[in-house]
Amino acid sequence: MTEPREVLDWATFGTAARELSGTITADGFRPDLVLCIARGGLLVGGALSYPLGVKSTHLMNVEYYTGIGERLPEPVVLPPEPDGVDFAGQKVLIADDVADTGATLEVVRAFCAGHAAEVRCAVLYEKPHATLRCEYVWRRTERWITFPWSAGLEG
Repeated sequence: MTEPREVLDWATFGTAARELSGTITADGFRPDLVLCIARGGLLVGGALSYPLGVKSTHLMNVEYYTGIGERLPEPVVLPPEPDGVDFAGQKVLIADDVADTGATLEVVRAFCAGHAAEVRCAVLYEKPHATLRCEYVWRRTERWITFPWSAGLEG
């Protein structure tokens, strides 16, 4: 029996990004920069930056998942690592596609915490067992999510 999946298509991704940015705006958080976690957070961060009016976007490469349900023992930050000076005194919004275990977001948040004035996280999906609770979440699910940018690449 195959594991049940949540499937997100491109049209629903657009809806999700608009709703998530609306939640952030309604909360009164005005980030100075968006930090996208590659790879899943690249599109999410870009889609959030436009309605939030944030032109400063940054990237952090973190490897953790190696396949469906397969991951490294802990997340690994890959080069090039952002320069913490760029985050000094800034309000940072970390963007990713999913908070599954929360470990990747914890690594990125810890990096930012040593530099930024304020750090918040926004994800499309959050799993109930995630160790880090994001401030902004579009949906919560226990299922594996198939995103439009990875559809057809999964087994």
